[in-house]
Amino acid sequence: MPHRQRWRQPFIYSDADVTAVMGRADRLGPPLRAATYRTLVGLLAATGLRVREAIKLDHYDIDWAEGVLRIRETKFGTSRLVPLDASSVDARRAYDNLRDRDSPRPTDPSFFVSRTRRCLIYAVVAPTFRQMVAGAGVGTGAPNPPRLHDLRHTFAVRTLLTWYRTGVDIQARIPSLSTYLGHREPSSTYWYLSAAPELLALAAARRQGIGKAARP
Repeated sequence: MPHRQRWRQPFIYSDADVTAVMGRADRLGPPLRAATYRTLVGLLAATGLRVREAIKLDHYDIDWAEGVLRIRETKFGTSRLVPLDASSVDARRAYDNLRDRDSPRPTDPSFFVSRTRRCLIYAVVAPTFRQMVAGAGVGTGAPNPPRLHDLRHTFAVRTLLTWYRTGVDIQARIPSLSTYLGHREPSSTYWYLSAAPELLALAAARRQGIGKAARP
Protein backbone atom coordinates (compact mmCIF):
# COMPACT_ATOMS: atom_id res chain seq x y z
CA MET A 1 0.00 0.00 0.00
CA PRO A 2 1.29 3.52 -0.73
CA HIS A 3 2.48 5.52 2.23
CA ARG A 4 0.01 8.18 3.34
CA GLN A 5 1.44 11.39 4.72
CA ARG A 6 0.42 11.94 8.33
CA TRP A 7 -1.62 15.08 9.00
CA ARG A 8 0.35 17.63 11.00
CA GLN A 9 -1.38 19.91 13.50
CA PRO A 10 -0.48 23.50 12.50
CA PHE A 11 1.02 25.97 14.94
CA ILE A 12 -1.38 28.87 15.51
CA TYR A 13 0.49 32.13 16.14
CA SER A 14 -0.76 34.71 18.62
CA ASP A 15 -0.49 38.44 17.89
CA ALA A 16 2.44 38.54 20.30
CA ASP A 17 4.15 35.69 18.42
CA VAL A 18 3.87 37.50 15.08
CA THR A 19 5.14 40.74 16.60
CA ALA A 20 8.08 38.94 18.20
CA VAL A 21 9.05 37.20 14.94
CA MET A 22 8.82 40.45 12.97
CA GLY A 23 10.96 42.12 15.61
CA ARG A 24 13.80 39.69 14.89
CA ALA A 25 14.07 41.03 11.34
CA ASP A 26 16.28 43.85 12.60
CA ARG A 27 18.92 41.21 13.43
CA LEU A 28 19.16 40.06 9.80
CA GLY A 29 21.54 42.73 8.57
CA PRO A 30 21.17 45.82 6.35
CA PRO A 31 17.98 47.93 6.64
CA LEU A 32 16.51 46.75 3.33
CA ARG A 33 16.91 43.05 4.16
CA ALA A 34 15.42 43.61 7.61
CA ALA A 35 12.50 45.54 6.11
CA THR A 36 11.96 42.87 3.46
CA TYR A 37 11.45 40.08 5.97
CA ARG A 38 9.52 42.20 8.45
CA THR A 39 7.12 43.30 5.71
CA LEU A 40 6.85 39.83 4.19
CA VAL A 41 5.94 38.21 7.51
CA GLY A 42 3.45 40.99 8.23
CA LEU A 43 1.81 40.51 4.83
CA LEU A 44 1.50 36.74 5.28
CA ALA A 45 -0.03 37.18 8.73
CA ALA A 46 -2.48 39.85 7.56
CA THR A 47 -3.67 38.16 4.37
CA GLY A 48 -3.11 34.41 4.61
CA LEU A 49 -1.33 34.38 1.25
CA ARG A 50 0.67 31.33 0.28
CA VAL A 51 4.37 32.07 0.72
CA ARG A 52 5.14 31.61 -2.95
CA GLU A 53 2.27 33.93 -3.90
CA ALA A 54 3.78 36.68 -1.75
CA ILE A 55 7.33 36.37 -3.04
CA LYS A 56 6.08 36.30 -6.65
CA LEU A 57 4.41 39.69 -6.31
CA ASP A 58 5.69 42.24 -8.78
CA HIS A 59 5.62 45.99 -8.37
CA TYR A 60 2.68 46.36 -10.74
CA ASP A 61 0.60 43.76 -8.84
CA ILE A 62 -0.27 46.34 -6.19
CA ASP A 63 -3.10 48.80 -6.77
CA TRP A 64 -2.21 51.51 -4.28
CA ALA A 65 -5.34 53.56 -4.92
CA GLU A 66 -7.71 50.66 -4.24
CA GLY A 67 -5.53 48.82 -1.73
CA VAL A 68 -5.68 45.55 -3.65
CA LEU A 69 -3.11 42.86 -4.52
CA ARG A 70 -3.32 40.96 -7.80
CA ILE A 71 -2.25 37.37 -7.21
CA ARG A 72 -1.25 35.85 -10.54
CA GLU A 73 -1.23 32.19 -11.60
CA THR A 74 -1.80 30.66 -8.20
CA LYS A 75 -1.48 27.05 -7.09
CA PHE A 76 -4.37 26.04 -9.35
CA GLY A 77 -3.42 28.23 -12.31
CA THR A 78 -5.93 31.00 -11.61
CA SER A 79 -5.60 34.62 -10.51
CA ARG A 80 -7.48 36.56 -7.85
CA LEU A 81 -7.66 39.96 -6.16
CA VAL A 82 -6.87 40.29 -2.44
CA PRO A 83 -7.98 43.50 -0.67
CA LEU A 84 -5.81 44.97 2.09
CA ASP A 85 -6.80 47.03 5.09
CA ALA A 86 -5.39 50.54 5.52
CA SER A 87 -2.62 49.52 7.93
CA SER A 88 -1.42 46.80 5.54
CA VAL A 89 -1.33 49.28 2.66
CA ASP A 90 0.68 51.72 4.78
CA ALA A 91 3.19 49.00 5.72
CA ARG A 92 3.61 47.99 2.07
CA ARG A 93 4.05 51.62 1.00
CA ALA A 94 6.72 52.24 3.64
CA TYR A 95 8.65 49.22 2.37
CA ASP A 96 8.11 50.32 -1.24
CA ASN A 97 9.65 53.72 -0.49
CA LEU A 98 12.62 52.20 1.34
CA ARG A 99 13.27 49.71 -1.44
CA ASP A 100 13.15 52.42 -4.09
CA ARG A 101 15.68 54.50 -2.16
CA ASP A 102 18.00 51.59 -1.40
CA SER A 103 17.63 49.71 -4.69
CA PRO A 104 16.37 52.17 -7.34
CA ARG A 105 17.24 49.88 -10.24
CA PRO A 106 16.40 46.30 -9.17
CA THR A 107 17.31 43.46 -11.51
CA ASP A 108 13.77 42.06 -11.31
CA PRO A 109 10.38 43.84 -11.10
CA SER A 110 9.69 41.97 -7.85
CA PHE A 111 8.08 43.83 -4.98
CA PHE A 112 10.19 41.97 -2.41
CA VAL A 113 13.86 41.95 -3.34
CA SER A 114 16.87 40.06 -2.08
CA ARG A 115 20.32 41.45 -1.35
CA THR A 116 21.16 40.78 -5.01
CA ARG A 117 18.16 42.92 -6.10
CA ARG A 118 16.34 39.89 -7.42
CA CYS A 119 13.13 38.09 -6.51
CA LEU A 120 13.21 36.24 -3.19
CA ILE A 121 13.41 32.45 -3.40
CA TYR A 122 11.69 30.05 -1.03
CA ALA A 123 14.90 28.09 -0.39
CA VAL A 124 16.31 31.22 1.30
CA VAL A 125 13.10 32.61 2.82
CA ALA A 126 12.17 29.42 4.71
CA PRO A 127 15.42 28.99 6.70
CA THR A 128 15.59 32.74 7.34
CA PHE A 129 12.11 32.59 8.83
CA ARG A 130 13.09 29.63 11.01
CA GLN A 131 16.03 31.68 12.24
CA MET A 132 13.68 34.54 13.14
CA VAL A 133 11.28 32.21 14.96
CA ALA A 134 14.08 30.56 16.94
CA GLY A 135 15.57 33.92 17.86
CA ALA A 136 12.17 35.18 19.05
CA GLY A 137 11.65 32.06 21.17
CA VAL A 138 8.26 31.45 19.56
CA GLY A 139 6.87 27.94 19.79
CA THR A 140 9.48 26.71 22.26
CA GLY A 141 8.23 23.39 23.58
CA ALA A 142 5.36 23.20 21.10
CA PRO A 143 4.57 19.65 19.84
CA ASN A 144 5.04 20.87 16.28
CA PRO A 145 7.58 23.65 15.60
CA PRO A 146 6.15 26.77 13.92
CA ARG A 147 6.39 26.79 10.14
CA LEU A 148 6.18 29.62 7.64
CA HIS A 149 3.02 28.14 6.10
CA ASP A 150 1.38 28.15 9.53
CA LEU A 151 0.87 31.90 9.14
CA ARG A 152 -1.72 31.01 6.49
CA HIS A 153 -3.37 28.52 8.84
CA THR A 154 -3.39 31.17 11.56
CA PHE A 155 -5.13 33.72 9.34
CA ALA A 156 -7.86 31.25 8.37
CA VAL A 157 -8.40 29.98 11.92
CA ARG A 158 -8.57 33.46 13.42
CA THR A 159 -11.00 34.61 10.73
CA LEU A 160 -13.29 31.69 11.52
CA LEU A 161 -12.96 32.28 15.26
CA THR A 162 -14.02 35.90 14.82
CA TRP A 163 -17.05 34.84 12.79
CA TYR A 164 -18.13 32.26 15.37
CA ARG A 165 -17.72 34.69 18.27
CA THR A 166 -19.74 37.40 16.50
CA GLY A 167 -22.53 35.07 15.41
CA VAL A 168 -21.83 35.28 11.69
CA ASP A 169 -23.49 32.72 9.40
CA ILE A 170 -20.43 30.53 8.74
CA GLN A 171 -22.09 28.54 5.95
CA ALA A 172 -22.79 31.75 4.04
CA ARG A 173 -19.30 33.18 4.56
CA ILE A 174 -17.14 30.13 3.84
CA PRO A 175 -17.32 30.54 0.01
CA SER A 176 -16.00 34.10 0.25
CA LEU A 177 -13.15 33.02 2.53
CA SER A 178 -12.41 30.17 0.14
CA THR A 179 -12.15 32.61 -2.76
CA TYR A 180 -9.98 34.99 -0.73
CA LEU A 181 -7.56 32.19 0.16
CA GLY A 182 -7.46 30.87 -3.40
CA HIS A 183 -8.95 27.48 -2.60
CA ARG A 184 -10.41 25.55 -5.49
CA GLU A 185 -13.33 24.28 -3.39
CA PRO A 186 -14.93 25.44 -0.09
CA SER A 187 -14.27 21.95 1.32
CA SER A 188 -10.59 22.87 1.50
CA THR A 189 -11.50 25.85 3.70
CA TYR A 190 -13.61 23.70 6.03
CA TRP A 191 -10.43 21.78 6.83
CA TYR A 192 -9.37 24.68 9.06
CA LEU A 193 -12.21 23.87 11.45
CA SER A 194 -10.10 20.95 12.67
CA ALA A 195 -6.95 23.04 13.05
CA ALA A 196 -7.73 24.56 16.46
CA PRO A 197 -9.49 23.04 19.50
CA GLU A 198 -11.29 26.32 20.17
CA LEU A 199 -12.78 26.26 16.67
CA LEU A 200 -14.01 22.71 17.17
CA ALA A 201 -15.59 23.67 20.48
CA LEU A 202 -17.33 26.70 18.98
CA ALA A 203 -18.55 24.68 16.00
CA ALA A 204 -19.93 22.00 18.32
CA ALA A 205 -21.64 24.60 20.50
CA ARG A 206 -23.16 26.24 17.43
CA ARG A 207 -24.53 22.89 16.21
CA GLN A 208 -25.88 22.09 19.66
CA GLY A 209 -27.61 25.45 19.84
CA ILE A 210 -29.17 24.97 16.42
CA GLY A 211 -30.32 21.48 17.39
CA LYS A 212 -32.01 22.75 20.55
CA ALA A 213 -33.73 25.57 18.67
CA ALA A 214 -35.10 23.10 16.13
CA ARG A 215 -36.73 20.86 18.73
CA PRO A 216 -40.52 21.24 19.18
